[in-house]
Amino acid sequence: MLVGDCVTVMNGLPAGSVDMVFADPPYNLQLGGDLLRPNHSRVEGVEEDWDKFADLATYDRFTRDWLAASRHALKDDGCLWVIGSYHNIFRVGSALQDLGFWLLNDVIWRKTNPMPNFRGRRFTNAHETLIWAAKSKEARYHFAYEAMKSLNDDLQMRSDWLFPLCTGQERIKDADGNKAHPTQKPEALLYRCIMASTEPGDVVLDPFFGTGTTGAVAKRLGRSWIGIEREHQYAQVANARIAAVQEAPNKELLYAPAKRQAPRVPFGWLIERGLLNPGTVLSDQRRKHTAHVRADGMLIGSNHLGDHCGSIHQVGAAMQGLPACNGWTFWHFDAGNGEQRPIDMLRQKVLAELHC
Repeated sequence: MLVGDCVTVMNGLPAGSVDMVFADPPYNLQLGGDLLRPNHSRVEGVEEDWDKFADLATYDRFTRDWLAASRHALKDDGCLWVIGSYHNIFRVGSALQDLGFWLLNDVIWRKTNPMPNFRGRRFTNAHETLIWAAKSKEARYHFAYEAMKSLNDDLQMRSDWLFPLCTGQERIKDADGNKAHPTQKPEALLYRCIMASTEPGDVVLDPFFGTGTTGAVAKRLGRSWIGIEREHQYAQVANARIAAVQEAPNKELLYAPAKRQAPRVPFGWLIERGLLNPGTVLSDQRRKHTAHVRADGMLIGSNHLGDHCGSIHQVGAAMQGLPACNGWTFWHFDAGNGEQRPIDMLRQKVLAELHC
C-alpha cells in the first residue's frame, strides 16, 4: 500500500513491472447543487475535492497523465481496466487510444439496484462502463475464456454484466455509520475482472485504491497487489480491510488452466482404467447411432452409411455423414437406471485423478 499521488508513484515503479491495472478514477461528475428525494431528504453524492476539476481540459490532462504512468508500469503483455460513467468514460477511451492502448472490450455493468432518477427529467442511470485494453495491438494478453464460461453456467461470458451496487455488509462504514467511501465498488465486479485477465502470482495495480476492493479481491485470488491512495483515511481503511482477508489454503484451487493447457486424455485410458469395458455400447444422446468399444480404444459401428471403425471422433463423424465430430460430447454411456451421460464425464474423472 503506497500513499501519495498516483502519477508520481507509478512513474517511480520499475517499467513493465505489473500485469494488470484496474483504475476507478474520479468521474468528474459535475454535480450542480443538492439532489433531493421526493420526501425532500438529501441524496448522498460524490462531493469530495478529488472529484472536482476546473474544466474539461484540466480533467483531460489528469487522465492522460495517469494513463501514461499506468502504461509505464504495465508489462508489454499486460492489460488495463478502467471504469467510468457517461461523464468521463468517452474522454478516457479517447485518451487510451491516443496513448497507443488497444481496446479489447467495453463492458456494461448493469446495476440491479440503481439509484432512481428523482427529478424525472432523464433516464435512470442504471449502468457504468468498463473499458478493457491491452498495451498494444500485438500484446499477448491473458484471457481466461474457459473460466469465464464456467462462471456463466457454461455459456460464453457476454459483455453485459449484472451486479448490484455495493450495499449491506459489504459496504464499509466509518465510526459514525456513514459510508467510508462514496464510490466503493462491489467485490464481485473486481473478482470477474481479475479472474478474467490475470493468473495467480500476477501483480495487480490500482492507482485509485480507495477502501481497497481491488487489493481484497486480489488477495483472495492469490494475486499480488499494489494500491496507491493519496487520502490517508482511505488508506487506513483499506489496510485494515485487506489484513482481514483470508487467503485460499490450497493455492492449486486458484488456477483455472485453459483446456488446451490440460493434459490430453486418450479415449483408451478410460478402457485401461475400467471406466468402460470392451464391448460397451455407446450411443448418441437420442440413441439414433450406436457403436461398440474395442479393447484398443477404437469404436466399431454400422448404419445406412456403411461400416465404420476408428476413433471416437472419426466414427461419430462418419455415422452422421459429417466432416468432423467431437466424440467426447457426441457419445454417451449408460450410467444406470436408463440415464445417458456423455463420455466426457469419464474423461473429467481421469483429469481429476491427475490433479488438473
